[in-house]
Amino acid sequence: MRTLKFLLQKEFKQIFRDKTIIAMILVMPTIQLLILPLAANYEVKNINLAFTDNDHSAYSQQLISKITSSGYFRLTGYNTSFKESMALIESDQADLVLEIPQDFERNLIRENQQKVFIAVNAINGVKANLGGAYLSTIIQNFNTEIRMELVTPSKSSFIPVIETTNSNWYNTLLNYNIFMVPGILAILVTMIAGFLSALNIVREKEVGTIEQINVTPIKKYHFVLGKLIPFWILGLVVFTIGLTLSRVIYGIVPMGSIPLLYCFVGVYLLAILGFGLLVSTYCETQQQAMFIAFFFVMIFVLMGGLFTSIDSMPEWAKIVSRFNPLSYLIEVMRMVILKGSGFKDIRYHFFIISIFALVLNSWAVWNYRKTS
Repeated sequence: MRTLKFLLQKEFKQIFRDKTIIAMILVMPTIQLLILPLAANYEVKNINLAFTDNDHSAYSQQLISKITSSGYFRLTGYNTSFKESMALIESDQADLVLEIPQDFERNLIRENQQKVFIAVNAINGVKANLGGAYLSTIIQNFNTEIRMELVTPSKSSFIPVIETTNSNWYNTLLNYNIFMVPGILAILVTMIAGFLSALNIVREKEVGTIEQINVTPIKKYHFVLGKLIPFWILGLVVFTIGLTLSRVIYGIVPMGSIPLLYCFVGVYLLAILGFGLLVSTYCETQQQAMFIAFFFVMIFVLMGGLFTSIDSMPEWAKIVSRFNPLSYLIEVMRMVILKGSGFKDIRYHFFIISIFALVLNSWAVWNYRKTS
């Protein structure tokens, strides 16, 4: 314990001597939690839409008004030919084109059917899919309203109507900040803990102090613990800052147990710090450590389930995500903060992360050699 105490004193002095690390711990989470949730929004708005109205009837004008007043579309062209509207797509001034054919109103009333044509610029796949879906839904709603107007009510006949009511649980207003902030906080904790721990032992190698440590009777596990514990504490500090900002700025109050959340994050930090220390034992320079850590962290982030649902990934990607510790943290953060889940609900995640922590730290201790 005395040996570990001296090692911890040395590590904390080195950390607080480096102003860059302090800035990363205090400033980086604050700025990113202020900016990223505002930009990371799954709802697509301001979709540029061009109309080609070949009918110029009252119904076509009603349809256009209904679409533009929905709040999702921005009218960028009202043309008399489809060629003119397509020119707007080719010049990136329009994302969709809606062509209303001639005799739109007459065929709708007399023949009880009519078709409209939608052309979608699919360069941006997400915007194309959502824009086309929004537009199709609005047209279907307009069609239902027209049908209700044209049907003559009588005592002997009626139109069966199915009404649906929605109840949004855990995020009643569908606020994307409430959905995104816990996941972004999980990424910040992972990046800071992973990068700082990956650079730790390598910095000792570059400066040359590792040789002085190697000739001392310090045990390998003492050395690794001395590197791990300070950043474990700093990781919890970053997490505390993130929770505080989430509550003050976005009004996100965890529905579940905060001690349970800290307990899981504490075990998760042991796993991600073990990963960083493992990378550090394999590298000789900080540049090597940064590249390797960046490679793995990018995979963790992109396959963690924050931006793309794991359930919608291919089977091979789902298997890979099971070996991604960040995916478990993001899921647990949302379960505890939004749903109020207890230990019984997250015990499987707890077990998997504990295995990650045990394996990675044991590997780091085993791989660290005191002789070069």
